[in-house]
Order: sequence, then C-alpha cells, then structure tokens
Amino acid sequence: MTEATQRTSDSGVSIWLDDLSRTRIESGNLQELIADKNVVGVTTNPSIFQKALSQVGPYDAQLKELGKVDVETAIRELTTTDVRNATDIFREIAEKTDFVDGRVSIEVDPRLAHETEATEKQAVELWEKVNRPNAMIKIPATLEGLPAITATLAKGISVNVTLIFSLERYEQVIDAFIEGIAQADANGHDLKHIGSVASFFVSRVDTAVDKKLEEIGTDEAKALEGKAAIANARLAYELFEKKFAEDPRWAALEAKGAKKQRPLWASTGTKNPAYSDCVYVDELVAPHIVNTMPEKTLNALADHGNGAPTIPGTYEESHAVMAKLADLGIDFKAVTDKLEADGVAAFIKSWDSVLADVQAGIDRVNG
Repeated sequence: MTEATQRTSDSGVSIWLDDLSRTRIESGNLQELIADKNVVGVTTNPSIFQKALSQVGPYDAQLKELGKVDVETAIRELTTTDVRNATDIFREIAEKTDFVDGRVSIEVDPRLAHETEATEKQAVELWEKVNRPNAMIKIPATLEGLPAITATLAKGISVNVTLIFSLERYEQVIDAFIEGIAQADANGHDLKHIGSVASFFVSRVDTAVDKKLEEIGTDEAKALEGKAAIANARLAYELFEKKFAEDPRWAALEAKGAKKQRPLWASTGTKNPAYSDCVYVDELVAPHIVNTMPEKTLNALADHGNGAPTIPGTYEESHAVMAKLADLGIDFKAVTDKLEADGVAAFIKSWDSVLADVQAGIDRVNG
C-alpha cells in the first residue's frame, strides 16, 4: 500500500476505482490495485462501458458464444459479466467489511432517467442478473428517479444514487433512502447487507462555476475560482451528518442493523490543469466517505496525495463561499439543474455509442 492511499483510508475514506473493463479484470490489474493502492470497490457508468466495449478483441469470445442476439441482450450479458466477475474479486473485502465495501456498481439504462417504473423494473433485472450480494444498482437522482430509489431499496436491493449536484436534491435522496430502508424493514428484509451510497459530483461544478466567474472577471470573482465544488461537497457532508443524527426514523432502523447511506464523491478527476491533480480527493477527506476516482487520479493520490482529514471545521468557510457566489449573481440552482440535465444527456450519448459498438462487434464475430 502507498503511504498516501493508506493515510486516506485510515482517515475514513473508502477508495473506489471509477473504471472497469474485461482487460482490467483478466490482466490481474484490478487485483493489483486492491493490493497496492487500497482500492475497495468499483463504480461503472455508461461512459466507462462505452470506453471498454469500444475495444476490439476483449469481448469477442463472449460475443461469438452469444451468437446473433439483439444488441440490447448482448450489452446486458457483457456488462453484467464484467460486474459479476468484479464482485467476485471484491467478495473477500465485502465480507471483511460486513458489506460496507467490496461493492461494484452497475447503472440502469440512462434513457430511463425520467421513467420511474421502467427504472424500478430494470433495477430488479440487473440485480437478479448479476446475482451477487455485493453488487449495487445505480439509479440517477432525477425527480423521477427518487421514488425508484425508495422502491428498489424496499426490495432489499443495494443502490448507488448517481448524478447528485445540489444540496436540495441530496436531502431528497437521503429522505428517499431512509423511506426505502423503512419499507425494506416492513417487508421483512435483513437490513444489515442493504448498502447505499449517494454519488455527489464534484469537479463538474467547478468547471461550470469557474466559467461564470471568468465571465464576471472581477478580482472578487477570480478569487472564488476553484472553490465552489469543494464548498458544495463539504456542505453535503454537513447535511449528511445532520440528517442521520436528527431524523427520528433513522435511530430505530440503525438499531435493527441498517447502515447509513454514505456520501460518495464522484467526478473527482481534475479538469483544470491549474489545480492539483488530486485536489478533489485531498480536500474532501472525512470519516464515512467513499471517493471513486479514475486511475489517473488514483495514481496522483498514491504518488503525492495527503490523505489527512480536511472537511472538519470547514462548514462556516464553505457557507461563506456559497454566499459570495450568490452575491456575484451566480444562480447555483440553475448551474446544478443544468449539470444534471447535461449529465443524463452525456450518459445517453455514451449509451448510443455502446449500442453502435456492440452491434458492430456482433456483426464482426458472426461475419
């Protein structure tokens, strides 16, 4: 283990890798990252699978075995095979951590982001297809996604809530989670192994807000560049602490074995070269956190990261940053609403590429 990744883990952050592919699994690279860099989980999304499935070769044997199936079936088989194999690699970690870590996430079709019932249905299908207790089903935190999150948890299925950008939506996600766990309890499910994380996106917030600050161009605006995303995430952690401490339903559920839905920092790769290449890890360290990172960010952390706690004591400063942004006329809700819409659209675009790439693969191997 590297000093920085070990220190980050010791500070309460679970390091997950934001990537998965057949090559990464079969080459032994995933096991190496577990052994050498404290990786204890994996997240996937449509863009990650678009990158993986665009490779010619690694998936050909399975495509040949599947024959001339329809492209949707092929994608389901390829992606759930990768996720199932990854969950098996992480099974020991899952069992050692009482299923807190060792989790591997797979996302519902992004085209269903605004369809509650279709999302619920596919969440069950993916859970049953992967058929591993340490899997997680990713559901976007759109308004239509919220009731699907509750309904999926109520069935005893672990959920990774994705595409959260605002504190307002994050509070709704926590409420949807607690209601889902309460329903799971009423339905007779064992609460101990129902896991959940709330994926709060970070770097994209700075990309959007910094652009507006540059347009304003004053010294005051320039002084705020690179501060919005970290302040927003730290205030999400403040909300996490507050909600789980104060919600009267939670103490009773926790007494029955329920585990808190942890905040997960997503979109943690640094987009702006002027910023540290592990800023969205080092500045967001606290207990009960997951940080899922691309390999480039993981390597930067391992090489020169800090890993000491950096969230405690920052709430006042973070509220001040958000107040200054508002004083400059930046409508933060408009920013986060657009980021959510853009996030869904980007995943749909990636999924369209997956459809085309896998169809090309089917045609090639059955040539």
